[in-house]
Amino acid sequence: MSEEKKLEPYRHTDGKGWIDHGPRNTSRDEENPDILVPPATDHGTMANLRFSYSDSHQRLEEGGWTREITNRDFPISQDVAGVDMSLEPGAYREMHWHKEAEWGLMLYGNARVTGIDEYGRSFIDDIKAGDLWNFEAGVPHSIQALDEGCEFLLVFSEADFSENNTFLLSDWLAHTPPEVVAANFKKSTEEIESFPAKEKYIFKANIPGSIEEVERPNVNGKVPSPFTFHMDTIKPIESEAGRVRIVDQNVFPVAKTISAAFVEVEPGGMRELHWHPKAAEWQYYIQGKARMTVFNSAGVSRTFDFQAGDVGVVPIVAGHYVQNIGDEPLIFVEVFKHGEYSDISLNKWLGSSPSQMVADHLNVTKQFAESLPNPEKPQPVVWFKKPE
Repeated sequence: MSEEKKLEPYRHTDGKGWIDHGPRNTSRDEENPDILVPPATDHGTMANLRFSYSDSHQRLEEGGWTREITNRDFPISQDVAGVDMSLEPGAYREMHWHKEAEWGLMLYGNARVTGIDEYGRSFIDDIKAGDLWNFEAGVPHSIQALDEGCEFLLVFSEADFSENNTFLLSDWLAHTPPEVVAANFKKSTEEIESFPAKEKYIFKANIPGSIEEVERPNVNGKVPSPFTFHMDTIKPIESEAGRVRIVDQNVFPVAKTISAAFVEVEPGGMRELHWHPKAAEWQYYIQGKARMTVFNSAGVSRTFDFQAGDVGVVPIVAGHYVQNIGDEPLIFVEVFKHGEYSDISLNKWLGSSPSQMVADHLNVTKQFAESLPNPEKPQPVVWFKKPE
């Protein structure tokens, strides 16, 4: 079969479809083969569950860039919004705060994170790729890239959040009468004339010294629970075809609003059939290629393809799997607007139910039902087809 025919909306298993004579965007078809030629099991009308950061507007600043995916672009995302941001070495995401909780994942490089809580207790830490931070609504903080520069994913607890609507230090002072600002700092208006006339947002600066060099004493002390989480401190759940790391308020106590599972799937593996009972799943794909079918009751089912930089959504309690369809490990993160992570495994459900009941439902023998997987320990990542 020629490559051109492979791209036609024609399903060879049942002979449905025909040629698309165009006009068409074949590069998009190549990215989404299961949309062009959906599995015969897809059925009904379901909202789009995939959006790419490559289709998001890029805001360029001196020292970095940012782009966001909110429900304005991706209406099915009803719980959270996401931001992808990058800073050159030394650059700041300026001191700010939000009405929403902010959960962050370092994707590349290293950075310094600072913050202060409502009791005046301070926090400062250096983080690297794979590490997390969390600031609940109203907690002021900053991010500064270190010697490698950095790129990070931010998830916010409201679906219509925009990174352009942040409470910025510079923006606040620029829009407050200067005599008030001067009085607050016990300075004259002449002494504050150099203050920024507008927001700085992202801006260049020098790489800071060590924490020991720059940290200032605080009479109120330090926060009792850190605002950051170092991923190398948690033990993964090892499965036959990959591994999962779960980070929620049980191991990261300050993360009261958002929890996550970090999933690695080996080539030939898949995230098992399951669903999440407490919140919709917002996904970010970090590496590899994936295929996901979502079942949302009433016979409605649709299949999507993902690659690095894509965002996916699974509605709350909708059944799904995520399959690695590439030749390298698939890495993605599942994010939930809930402080505690939870999922329900189809294998565990059937494997712990009376075998005759399972047999009656599946039209099989009791012996067949008893032969279904019943893992004694969690197996969130299983083989679709084990490599030779």
